[in-house]
Amino acid sequence: MSPRKSQTSLPPRVPFPQTPETAHAWIRANGICVSELARTNHVSRAILVDLLRGQLRGLRGSAHKGAIVLGLKADPVSLVGTAR
Repeated sequence: MSPRKSQTSLPPRVPFPQTPETAHAWIRANGICVSELARTNHVSRAILVDLLRGQLRGLRGSAHKGAIVLGLKADPVSLVGTAR
């Protein structure tokens, strides 16, 4: 039997930094569905769509998490060691 391909083959996040336009282009170029990206990162699809349309800024809560997933904002966890 060959091992089944797991769903971890999808990239977990769009690389930072992005604008809404470049994030959308990256998602399309890589053949990723926005719904699947939302499911794998536990974010509402509507939030991701609103961020891509520029209707949300991603300041707090789920919108902030969605902005990190789309590469619109840097992940604060990855910035911990970079502060002086």
